[in-house]
Amino acid sequence: MLLFGHLGITLGIFFGLGIFIPRLRTLINPRYLAIGAILPDLIDKPIGEVIFASTFANGRIIGHTLLFSLLLFLIGLYMYGKKRDIRVLSLTSGSFLHLFEDQMGLDPQTFLWPLFGWSFPRDSRDYIGIEHILEMFEESFHLEFLQSHITKILVVLIGFVLVFYLSKKIMEKEEL
Repeated sequence: MLLFGHLGITLGIFFGLGIFIPRLRTLINPRYLAIGAILPDLIDKPIGEVIFASTFANGRIIGHTLLFSLLLFLIGLYMYGKKRDIRVLSLTSGSFLHLFEDQMGLDPQTFLWPLFGWSFPRDSRDYIGIEHILEMFEESFHLEFLQSHITKILVVLIGFVLVFYLSKKIMEKEEL
């Protein structure tokens, strides 16, 4: 999924729920939620596709596991219990939503790691480290790439505008 897809969908869900559950806006820190939304990719893409590309050959490894989200959740509970700090739980929420956005349930060997063994499935692409990342970046500017992802981009943009407009209207009503 595109970077902005993860950010847009996760924040869209948060702000959409915030319309119906106003208390949620005070409980979750949107900045940490946004970081959490891209955290699995921030961890896994450089490790699995660049640094250890010949070993893993996969951009979905540790950060895309349920175990990773559960460990983040436990750290978040500890931080909240000690200092009433909600930031790590916000980070966890974004990271957990990322797993569903990537449909990790369809890849149980990664999602439920290490229940099915210690190794991660290898991707079928030939990985060439930093050249692979630069190639992906370059391809994102080609017309074919834009055409194949235009629906996702439009849905995210429309969702942002709609959620922003609705939340602004609700906040105006609350101020009256």
